[in-house]
Amino acid sequence: MASRPVKFPEIDDELRKIIGANMDEVPARRVAREAFKDIQLGVDHILFKTPCDGLKMKESYEVNSRGLEIFTKNTCTFFVEGIARKLASSGYGFFAMDYPGYGLSEGLHGYIPSFDRLVDDVMEHYSKVKENPEFSSLPSFLFGESLGGAVALKVHLKQPNAWNGAILVAPMCKIADDMTPPWLLTQMLIGVANFLPKHKLVPQKDLAQAAFRDPKHRNLAAYNVIAYKDKPRLKTALEMLRTTQEIERRLEQVSLPLLILHGEADIVTDPSVSKSLYEKACSSDKKLKLYKDAFHALLEGEPDEVILQVFNDIISWLDEHSRETNSC
Repeated sequence: MASRPVKFPEIDDELRKIIGANMDEVPARRVAREAFKDIQLGVDHILFKTPCDGLKMKESYEVNSRGLEIFTKNTCTFFVEGIARKLASSGYGFFAMDYPGYGLSEGLHGYIPSFDRLVDDVMEHYSKVKENPEFSSLPSFLFGESLGGAVALKVHLKQPNAWNGAILVAPMCKIADDMTPPWLLTQMLIGVANFLPKHKLVPQKDLAQAAFRDPKHRNLAAYNVIAYKDKPRLKTALEMLRTTQEIERRLEQVSLPLLILHGEADIVTDPSVSKSLYEKACSSDKKLKLYKDAFHALLEGEPDEVILQVFNDIISWLDEHSRETNSC
């Protein structure tokens, strides 16, 4: 989640230099995360107030079949760490990875040359997790927020029988019209992308401003110091557009149990397409929860009482579907 740079009064000049470095390549991102992680976990946000005593956490780097070093953790980084702690404290294992080009994984920062290839990387990683004898007999659920929602849906469409359900939080089934360039400019950018795919030319609004309703939480978005904060790269933007168009066309093919959660006031991803997903998905087990006045970042950017309600809805759904799976 990108946000405008802010000043951090509590850090020294050395840390400022580290987080001000060019993050295009992964070594700089890893140095920044290591230097800043204790400050991140100490921010005043409800996600980081969950006691983590007794929770087993493990992180590692694994080289995938394409030769890319992928960062994996049963929590992952910053806000996702807090989300994972909340779910783990309710008895659920949470396994996460940074996509190539994002977070602590190798790859040019914020660059998605092929969304399908990214989805293949995700399937490869989680297939290994599910093959682990410690977890292979347990029900498994996809969890995707925003861009991750599109990834989760694509994984399901490629592996229709591999998962026991999916939780989609403000899924990127369609980028809201207010966040996309005008049609003529989009056509021009498509042409330029053939020659300059890695260039950062796509206009974009401040995502933290658009996604976080609570002002205090909005300011904390800047603490995600390794987040991609520049204009989207041309090829990345076009891959996202192409993917959302494909997902819109294939909503009827979604067949697994679904929990879809979306803020009614979301101007980043379009809540009307979440409604269409609920209506069109061929799954007989599906649930849609819309939150009045809520923005895009349901688990990070809303007032505390809304965040807690969203978590309660997720955990209740997981409890119900875990029992159903285990009783079969």
